[in-house]
Formats: sequence, C-alpha cells, structure tokens
Amino acid sequence: MKIVVIQGPNLNMLGIREQQVYGAMKLEQIHAQMKDFATQNNVEIEFFQTNLEGEIVDKIQECYGEAQGIIINAAAYTHTSIAIRDAISAVSIPTIEVHISNIHRREDFRKENMIAPVCTSSIVGFGPFGYHLAMMGMLQVMQEIQAAKAAQEAAQKAPQE
Repeated sequence: MKIVVIQGPNLNMLGIREQQVYGAMKLEQIHAQMKDFATQNNVEIEFFQTNLEGEIVDKIQECYGEAQGIIINAAAYTHTSIAIRDAISAVSIPTIEVHISNIHRREDFRKENMIAPVCTSSIVGFGPFGYHLAMMGMLQVMQEIQAAKAAQEAAQKAPQE
C-alpha cells in the first residue's frame, strides 16, 4: 500500500511562521514521524510539498493507479481551489484532508472549504498530531476497502441457487 502526502503553500515554513497558530514543529519533523509510522505498518509513503496550485493538481493526478491513499494539506488553496477539488474527485482515491489549525475557528474566509466535500475525511485543529491521526485513519479506510473487496469476491465465488 502506498500513501502520498501532499503539502500545500507555506507549509515549508512550519516552525518559522506564526508559531502561535501552527506550532514550532518543522515539516521535516512531521514527515519523519509519518515515515516511522508508515514503516511500522508496512506502508510505502511519499512526501510532496509545493507552493504552486497546478503542481498539487499534477501530483494528485500522478497518484492515479500508483497510490491507494492521499493525505493532503492544501493550506490556503483549501479555500479557493476548484482545480484541486476536481483533481481529488477525478482520481477517486481515498483522501484525508489535514489542517494543523482549526480552520472553523479562524477568519471567515477560511471557513469556506472547497475540498472537504470530495475528501473521505477531514482532520482539523490537532496541530501536527493531525497527520498521525490521518495515517491511522487511512489505515482504517484501507482495511475497510480490502474487507469489502474480499466479501465481494467471496460472494461472486459462492454457488448461486
């Protein structure tokens, strides 16, 4: 199983920018913790960060046929990008959205969320720990998908009356 973690604009500045909102942990530290969890659970993980909307769309599209799950923090594009929303919808890969801060308790413009309706789930306001929760959630989603496929295959193999 492969999970791709996509990080949007300004997340490369974690640990530097607005520590009162985002904390002191750097993106590399978050990724190191996620990699440890992935290794413990026999999951391949890939990390990608960009400040450019089109590159996020390209990366989501590249996941098609290559990854079984996406964890995304689209950052500011969460509130503006129909293109990212459409890319998530197009690939039909389980996607968990993460936000370090609670976007629902912030400025009004951050309350509009373009991508949540096409994501499997959203995790907001847990700080960097939200990424760990997303990894745990993605493993659960993958287990449910595998169980459903196994049940469907068993039903197809069963003798019909």
